[in-house]
Amino acid sequence: MTFKPAVPRAAARADVDNAIDHYLAEAGPEVALGFIDALERAYAEIGELPGIGSPRWAHELNLPGLRSWRIQGYPWLVFYVEGEANIDVWRVLHAKLDIPAWMEGEGPEASV
Repeated sequence: MTFKPAVPRAAARADVDNAIDHYLAEAGPEVALGFIDALERAYAEIGELPGIGSPRWAHELNLPGLRSWRIQGYPWLVFYVEGEANIDVWRVLHAKLDIPAWMEGEGPEASV
């Protein structure tokens, strides 16, 4: 199997920026850096084995191919679809959010 790089969409990059801002404000730089490291590991894991993510939300949202993978040590999920040459990262969302509203672009501004 060939490694596929994770390529976040603009919404996913904004999600990550919001998460980092939250951790910087609430827990400090060490926790924020830990989140970044855990996110990079999650991207590498799904790049090596794209099928490891759960298809749960694909069924609920009627989005064929959508998978989610939990970021180890943090309550965040990476939502992605495997492409021919890369992993298309749609969103990086806190697990306690209303996932369907966020995936449809109707979620409120980040409030973790």
